[in-house]
Amino acid sequence: MEAQLESGESDMEIMEQITLSDTSEPEFAGSKLQDDTEDESKVYNKIAGKFGNVLVSLRENLFVIKRVVQDLWFQYVRGKNSDRIRAYHVWPGNNVFFFHGRFVCGPDPRGLLLTTVSIILSSWIFAVYTGNGLSNQSRIIVTISVILTVIVLVNLILVSANDPGIIPRNDQASVEEVGTSDGTRRKKITVNGVELKLKYCQICKIFRPPRSCHCAVCDNCVEKFDHHCPWIGQCIALRNYRFYLAFVISALIFFMYIFAFSVLRIHQRIEKDNIGFIGLLKNCPETLALVSFSFAATCFLGGLAVFHVYLIAMNQTAYENFRQRYADSKNPYDKGMISNYKEVLFVPLPPSRVDFRAEVMPIWQIKSTRDVLR
Repeated sequence: MEAQLESGESDMEIMEQITLSDTSEPEFAGSKLQDDTEDESKVYNKIAGKFGNVLVSLRENLFVIKRVVQDLWFQYVRGKNSDRIRAYHVWPGNNVFFFHGRFVCGPDPRGLLLTTVSIILSSWIFAVYTGNGLSNQSRIIVTISVILTVIVLVNLILVSANDPGIIPRNDQASVEEVGTSDGTRRKKITVNGVELKLKYCQICKIFRPPRSCHCAVCDNCVEKFDHHCPWIGQCIALRNYRFYLAFVISALIFFMYIFAFSVLRIHQRIEKDNIGFIGLLKNCPETLALVSFSFAATCFLGGLAVFHVYLIAMNQTAYENFRQRYADSKNPYDKGMISNYKEVLFVPLPPSRVDFRAEVMPIWQIKSTRDVLR
């Protein structure tokens, strides 16, 4: 019996050793797998970092290559025409030019496209679904709506494609050249007995004239800046403010016109067919949509027109009114209501300060000239 007990105890010891050795091997394998995973993650991070650096350097190299190719194209491909580089080709602002620099538009055309489509679509719905069923004079009513549509679109083109009053930059001037005699970059002028400070633009390197502002969207200093209109995609300023007023007023008349006759059309349908709102939704949903949209446009344009009539009477810009420029001082530009309206609406417009179609020297020619002078 003792021998059997001893043999049993020895067998238990052997089994314990086996189990201990078996459990130790998976732990070692797990720790090894964890170390391998950490090493792989470090390798992946290094590869990703190197790949990101490669993309950044590749992007920078592409910009350099683009500039070199552009310079070579100006120098060799164009040949004799290489000296006929126009100012709008190299203009540093964000403007978009059409018809060889004759049309100057803003950088974002989405608002302009949305406004144009809204006007054309409203006119088309009115002519097809609403105007033709009004009365015996439906042709005259539709013809007048088409004429109003053309007037609104012409004013929209004039305000969106005209130079608003862009001030030329002074890119070749240094900080010392634009400074005053005392070494500072501050200037003051007196307008009708009121002292005004001229702000220095770090981007254009100029002292902005009074009532001017640097538009962050178009990246230009604009003379007598009123605001940047997102529905037109252009700055509203000195040289296109009249066209803006003409567009607002003509668009207001247009939407009031189609709203009035659309309401009349709905009234005729209710009396003739004796239907309610649900019936109108089923029978003439396009007329209901036109009434809703034209009503909203009329309210918006009406408020805008009243606001600008007030600004003209006070000889203020929307930017000055928003900033409360003359809250604590006299407005030096206020000459009385009649004189203010004459100045804003009837004084001849100044010519554009930037000739975007003017010929400029190509970049490679500027570099060669500098090398010769050196």
